[in-house]
Amino acid sequence: KGPRNAPTVLNAVLNEAQFWDGRADDLKAQAKGPVQAGVEMANTPENVVKTLTSMPKYPEWFGAAFPGEKDPVSFDNMAKAIEAFEATLITPAPFDRYLNGDDAALNADEKSGLELFMGKGCSACHGGINVGGRGYYPFGVVEKPGADILPKGDQGRFAVTKTASDQYVFRAAPLRNVAATAPYFHSGKVWDLKQAVSIMGNVQLGADLKSDEINKIVAFLGSLTGDVPKVELPVLPPETETTPRPNGEVKAK
Repeated sequence: KGPRNAPTVLNAVLNEAQFWDGRADDLKAQAKGPVQAGVEMANTPENVVKTLTSMPKYPEWFGAAFPGEKDPVSFDNMAKAIEAFEATLITPAPFDRYLNGDDAALNADEKSGLELFMGKGCSACHGGINVGGRGYYPFGVVEKPGADILPKGDQGRFAVTKTASDQYVFRAAPLRNVAATAPYFHSGKVWDLKQAVSIMGNVQLGADLKSDEINKIVAFLGSLTGDVPKVELPVLPPETETTPRPNGEVKAK
């Protein structure tokens, strides 16, 4: 179990920085994190290169992707390749058609939800092309949520900047596909989108949203669910005798 809820990679290229605390400037930097994280892949740059070069097909592919380089199979190029793939994961949604002039792209509830989303102040933080993903804000502008939502041990961007004012500050969550990417918040403690909207109303806006208002805002958020591009899984090169073997051990509880 990791310390934070994993953000979606869909439309991640549109964010100003990656991870909840913005510690990675771009997708290339982000791609290097999970590979080395002990709670995830627990690998090393040297071992990654050794693994890739042990399979003849990979050096061939890397040579084609990075022509002219003396050592195309590198940890940095691995991250560049992942970045290039993730940048294709864009999901155009009904809201985009509405912005482009198709008034029928949203129904009455979705339009009312959009008005509430803007009128209540949600768009002050969740704006831009990714409807969020830009700017850093305290989680609990008006009132900090309880420890069940905001774990005391995670102080957000403070861990990156060591600036006191960045305690419990996080990058605004991008809201595209939010209806399809539960759980919510960096803690992943909330699974119901209506509950998440209600919490945000209270702690960020100081607004006790009515049930009808929450339903309409959730209806609007549903219009941000887009068409996911079709991804054809490649046939990966087989391992060889020189391919490094896992040296960790998963112990049964």
